[in-house]
Amino acid sequence: MDSPALFAEVILPFPINQVFSYAIPENLGLSVQPGKRVIVQFGARKLYTGLVRRTHSLSPEIKELKDILEVLDEAALVNELQMKFWEWMAGYYMCATGEVFKAALPAGLKLESESRILPNDDFNASEIKKEQLEALFYTIQNNPGLSIQELSKLSGKASLLSDIRKLIDYDAVFVEEKLRETLRIKKEKIISLANNILREEDLQNSLNKLATAPKQQQLLTEIISRSLDPEGNPRKTNIPLAEITANHSHASIKALADKELIEKSERSISSIDENVTETVMPAELNPAQVAAMDLIHSGFQEKDVILLHGVTSSGKTEIYIHLIQEMILQNKQVLYLLPEIALTSQIVNRLRRVFGDQVGIYHSRFSDGERVEVYRRTAGNAENRYKIILGVRSAIFLPFTNLGLIIVDEEHENTYKQFDPAPRYNARDSSMVLAALHGAKVLLGTATPCIETYANALSGKYGHVSLTQRYNKVLMPDIRISDIRDARKKKAMKSVFTPSLIDAIYETVAAGKQVILFQNRRGFSSYVMDETCGWIPKCKICDVSLTYHKFRNTLECHYCGYTRKVPQSCEECGSTRITNKGFGTELVEDDIALLFPGIRVARLDLDTSRTRNSYETILESFGKGEVDILVGTQMLSKGLDFENVALVGILDADQMLNFPDFRAFERSYQLMAQVSGRAGRKDKQGKVIIQTTDPGLALIHYVKANDYESMFRDQIAERQIFNYPPFVRMIRITLKHKEFAPLQIAANALADEMRIVFGKRVLGPQQPLVGRISNYYLLNILLKVEKKSSFEKARKLLSDIIRKTSNSDIFNSVRVLADVDPY
Repeated sequence: MDSPALFAEVILPFPINQVFSYAIPENLGLSVQPGKRVIVQFGARKLYTGLVRRTHSLSPEIKELKDILEVLDEAALVNELQMKFWEWMAGYYMCATGEVFKAALPAGLKLESESRILPNDDFNASEIKKEQLEALFYTIQNNPGLSIQELSKLSGKASLLSDIRKLIDYDAVFVEEKLRETLRIKKEKIISLANNILREEDLQNSLNKLATAPKQQQLLTEIISRSLDPEGNPRKTNIPLAEITANHSHASIKALADKELIEKSERSISSIDENVTETVMPAELNPAQVAAMDLIHSGFQEKDVILLHGVTSSGKTEIYIHLIQEMILQNKQVLYLLPEIALTSQIVNRLRRVFGDQVGIYHSRFSDGERVEVYRRTAGNAENRYKIILGVRSAIFLPFTNLGLIIVDEEHENTYKQFDPAPRYNARDSSMVLAALHGAKVLLGTATPCIETYANALSGKYGHVSLTQRYNKVLMPDIRISDIRDARKKKAMKSVFTPSLIDAIYETVAAGKQVILFQNRRGFSSYVMDETCGWIPKCKICDVSLTYHKFRNTLECHYCGYTRKVPQSCEECGSTRITNKGFGTELVEDDIALLFPGIRVARLDLDTSRTRNSYETILESFGKGEVDILVGTQMLSKGLDFENVALVGILDADQMLNFPDFRAFERSYQLMAQVSGRAGRKDKQGKVIIQTTDPGLALIHYVKANDYESMFRDQIAERQIFNYPPFVRMIRITLKHKEFAPLQIAANALADEMRIVFGKRVLGPQQPLVGRISNYYLLNILLKVEKKSSFEKARKLLSDIIRKTSNSDIFNSVRVLADVDPY
C-alpha cells in the first residue's frame, strides 16, 4: 500500500505564476486530493480558499512550511480536464493559473478572510437547521458588510469559512465581490402534508377528527388530493400557498398548521420557470434545414469546428435543438454559449419546452447559491446532472464530465472577449480547446461571421454550412436609406428623425405592428458644451467627456462611474449657454413620446437592464405587444426574436464607423445587419430605414444588399495590406501608472527591449483613445506576429522580456498587463 502524501501544491487566487507548497497534517491525511478546495493561511494572518493541484511526498525546501487547515470538499470540485484547460488558458493568455482559478469558480466557492459578507434580506432564518449557523446569520444580518476576518473576531471563532459556505448554500448570504444592486432572490410560500400523517390510515384518522370543522376538512382533502402519486399513494408534495388561498381562508391554513397536519415553508423560485411539466418534440425541419443538418453531420466526420452561416431568421436555433437532442441520446452534455445575458430568457424557454429540467442556466445575474448549484449539477451524478448548459462566456469554466458539443451562437460578438480582469480570454476561441480536451465538436452560428472565422472556413480549417433563405421563405427585409443631410437642408428633420422614418413609424403602429429603433449610445446626450468658449465637462479621474443622463439629471462617466450635477454655467468663462451635443437612447425615448402621443415606448440599454429581472420584464412586455416602440443599443442586435416587428430604424449609421479601430467597418456591418434582421421574421417582409449623412458609403450598400461576401472581400484585402488579423496574431501590452512621466519612461524601455527581439513587429508606445481611466494613465505597445511564425515562442519571449524589464527600478509602481488577441 502506498504511503500517504505529505505535501500538497495549492493554487491560490493570486496573479503570481506559481503554486504554493503546504504540509498535509496527519488528521487530514488522504482527504487532501487534487481538485479539492482547502483552507490555507497565506502571510501573517489571512486565510484563503485554495485548490489542490497535486500531492506528493518530496519535501519542499521551505522553512516553517504551513499546514493545510481544512478540506472543504468530500469529492474533487475541479476535474483533471478542467485543470488542463486552466493551465492552457494561463499559458495562452499570459496570466497566472491563480487568476484563472479566481475567474472560474463562483464567488461562493472561493472565500477568503477579506471577503465581505452581506445578508439576503428576503431569507427566512427558520430554514437553517443548525443553531450555530442561525446565530452566525443573525450576526451578519446585524453587521452587514463585515469581512470574514472581522466576523471571526466578533463571533470568537477562528475559522468561519466552512460556516459561511453553508450559509451561501442556503442563499442566506452573499459575497460582496459580486454586483447585486437591486437583485433579490424571489421566494414563494409553500405548504405540504406533515411527515407524521403520510400513511393512508393516518390521513383518514385526521380527516375524521376534522368532522366538526368542515372548512378545515375540505382544505385537508384538497391538499391530500394534490399530494397523491400516480398510483394514489400520499407523498410529500410542495404546493404554492397562493394556489390554496384562492379557495381557502388563512385561518383554516393556520389551524391545520397548528394541529401539525400540514407544514408551511418557503422556497426560492427562478425568474425563469423551471417547473416544466410537459415537453414536446422538436419542430420538424424544413428541407433547407435538413440539408444543413446533413452537411453538419458529414462535416463533423472530418472537422472539429463548423461555421453555420445562416441569414437572420433562417432557423439556426431549431437546428441547434435537433443537434442537442442527438447529443442527449448519446448521453453527452452540450454547452450552448450566448453573447448576452438578455438572450437567455428567450432561448431557455425554447430549450425547456423540448428538454425540460435538463437545461441549466449560468451567468452572473444569478445569485451565488444558484451558480454554485448549477456548478455542482454540471458534474453531478447521472440522474441529477444537467445535460445542457446555457450560458455566457464564463460557462466554459463549468465542470463538464462528458461534453459532446459546444454551440457558440452569434460567434462574431465581441462580448465573448473578456477585457478585464485577467484572464483576458475569448470564450469562442477557448471553447475550441475545451472541446478538443473532451473530444467534442464546436458549431459556430451567425448571420455575420467574424472575418477571421470566415477566412478559416474558406481555407478549409473549419467546415462551412450555409443557410441562404429565411424560415418559411419569408423575404429578407426591405432596406431603405434616408439622407439626414438632405433632410436638414430642407429643415424637415424632427428631432433626430427623418421624414421617411417618421412616416414609416406612423404606418407601422397604425397597422398594429411594432417598431425597433437602434441607437448605439445610451444616455440623453453624448456630452454637454458651453457654446461660448467650447468648455466640455470631463471626468475628474478619466480623460473622457461626461455623458448627460436626463432621468437622473446627472453627468456620468461610462468608464469609472463618476457622476456630478449638470453645471448651470461654464466653469471656464461663466457663460450660461450650456447645450447638449449628440444623442443617446434616453433622448430618443423622450422624443418618441413627444412626437407620437399615445404610442407606448420602452428602452433597452445598460441603464434600464442592470438587474436580473428588469431586462426580462422589458422584453416580455414587448413580446406580449404591450409596447409599440422599443428603443435600444446593441443589446437589440443579439438574436432577439419578435414576430410582430415590422420596422427597424437605425438612427445614426455614421457614428459606428467613426472609431479608430481596424474592426470598425466589420463591426458596423455586423451591427446593422443583425439589427435589420429583427424586422419581418414571421410571415410578411419587414422594412428597415437606415439614417445617414453619407448615403454613398459602401458599407451601407453592403447592408442594404445583404452582401456579406463583398464586405469580406474589401476587408480581407485591406487587412492583408496593413498586416491585421487573420494575417497576423496580436498581443497588446498596456502599462498603467498614476503619473505620466514615469509611465512614459517605462513604456519606452519595454518597447526598446521588445524591438531588440521582435524588430518592426513592435508598434508604440502610444496612448489609447481614452488615455487615463480611474486616475491611471495608460500607454499601449502592440506586437504583431506573422501567422507563419511560432505564436507560442513569441509569447514565451515576450513573457521573458516583461519579467526582465519589470525588475528594473524604472518599473516601480508601473503595472504591466498583457492582452492576447485583444480585439
